[in-house]
Amino acid sequence: MAMESDMVQAEMVEAMEFNDLSNQYGVSGVPHTVVNDGKGNVVGAVPETNLMAEIQRAVTR
Repeated sequence: MAMESDMVQAEMVEAMEFNDLSNQYGVSGVPHTVVNDGKGNVVGAVPETNLMAEIQRAVTR
């Protein structure tokens, strides 16, 4: 999404190398997608519709 839109920022972090950051966001599996600094989370590879639903919930909170 970040490659397609200037309105989206993305970062990839190696969870095993950055334990403090992993703990901060409760990373329990990978991939772990954090939306809007924790307002939404998706763990695992999910269908696009599930990811979009979580993004919608996060931006309306």
